[in-house]
Amino acid sequence: MKYLIIFLAIAALGSIAAGFIFESVYSQKMIGFGTMGLFVLVFPLFAYYRWKDKDFRDYMLTKENLDKMRDKEKHNF
Repeated sequence: MKYLIIFLAIAALGSIAAGFIFESVYSQKMIGFGTMGLFVLVFPLFAYYRWKDKDFRDYMLTKENLDKMRDKEKHNF
């Protein structure tokens, strides 16, 4: 999955760069498809890859997590 994300990111960025560098009939479409590829394919795959084994409750501000943060802050001083 990691290599797929890297490949798609390089392909999308390459498409955007080629659209800006080369003057052709399809320059605007290359830029558009590259941008769309980043936001529709690369970012969701990257977000899934990075968050797939995480527990979302660890990152929410619940009463238990706030109490843990306060206790940790007291122990640091």
